[in-house]
Amino acid sequence: MTTEINQRLDWQPNAELAALPPVSSNDHRGGLRHFAIGVTLISARHGDERAGLTATAVCSVTADPPRLVIFVNKNVVACDLILQSGALCVNVLAADQEEVAKAFAAMIPNVHGDKRFEYGQWDELVTGVPVLQQSLANFDCRVVKVFEESTHQAFLCEVLATRERNDGEALVYLNGAFRSLPQ
Repeated sequence: MTTEINQRLDWQPNAELAALPPVSSNDHRGGLRHFAIGVTLISARHGDERAGLTATAVCSVTADPPRLVIFVNKNVVACDLILQSGALCVNVLAADQEEVAKAFAAMIPNVHGDKRFEYGQWDELVTGVPVLQQSLANFDCRVVKVFEESTHQAFLCEVLATRERNDGEALVYLNGAFRSLPQ
């Protein structure tokens, strides 16, 4: 098996800066609370098993080719399903989907595993992964590369299908709370 690494191996970190300690995890989290971040739901399926999680660590990489990067904690079930299937869907949540966000963020008591899919309406696009209807946007993706980064896997994905609606407000996360943001 040939492993392709597209990392700049000729680049080296600044030695003086590399010697400095990073901030504490708590300080880092505190600063991040001030980012107003769009809320997504990452869904996955492998065989008959499906899983998902509410996530804010999603970023556009390039438009040509159409790629996103999604960071998923290695300890969640969805991470294993994504690794096994090589597919995922990024569902960009609308303000009226806050309850779905809470279900997939384990913020509703006794709602775990497949019971989370009782929230919202679901269908499929190309990959067979569950796609949340009425999201502001859906990005049905195949994984093209996986990078390990500490507690997370970074999935570099190519978008195979999209769907969008233009009549809703965006759901964002800021200072530990869900909020709506007009489009």
